[in-house]
Amino acid sequence: MNKNYENIKVIGFDADDTLWVNETYFREAEAEFALLLSDYETLNKIDQELFKVEIKNLELYGYGIKAFVLSMVETALELSNYNVDTATIQAILSIGKKMLSKPVELLDGVEEVLKVLSKKYRLILATKGDLLDQERKLIKSGLTNYFHHIEVLSDKREANYSKLLSHLDIEPSEFLMIGNSLKSDILPLVNIKAHAIHIPFHTTWAHEMVSEMETNGKAYRTLKSLKDVLKLLN
Repeated sequence: MNKNYENIKVIGFDADDTLWVNETYFREAEAEFALLLSDYETLNKIDQELFKVEIKNLELYGYGIKAFVLSMVETALELSNYNVDTATIQAILSIGKKMLSKPVELLDGVEEVLKVLSKKYRLILATKGDLLDQERKLIKSGLTNYFHHIEVLSDKREANYSKLLSHLDIEPSEFLMIGNSLKSDILPLVNIKAHAIHIPFHTTWAHEMVSEMETNGKAYRTLKSLKDVLKLLN
């Protein structure tokens, strides 16, 4: 085992795009939404406006598919100058329902890694989004038994993680977070002196992007695959 991780007691896993596919479905939904509104604006402009509305609504709605659907409806109303028809609104709601009913596609090596690590560490799922949807996906994934509990955070900032560690009754040096988002899963942990391992996913939401300056000199590891974690912790 790598000496840096000798004190680890609890390992937190991000869910979406760390354990299973998620962002891919949002990209597909955005493309479908843009086509629905193509009579009113260019596809690129529709994407830009939807993103602006999503960011504006984060404080009100938080993260997840339901928030995304509400933002799509609001964008459709604004871009159409409130002329969008009810059939289009119904089609937007259908996009959201399709997303909520998607199968859970596990990423490579996930169950193997959880099986090994759960024998030695307390594992938790630490994710953003809608509680009902995340619980549904966890059940569909078949991974429930590997986790001590599921923690759905309203956001993933230093304060959210500090509160989580206090709840777990552990020191930052005893916690390791594994996830695909530098902004949400890695940098906040590094900033509170906990451990973090970054496993990139091929698609990242624009809101989760960080600059090279923000990551410069930060103490975290980047691995190509979740399975590589076992080389460090086993």
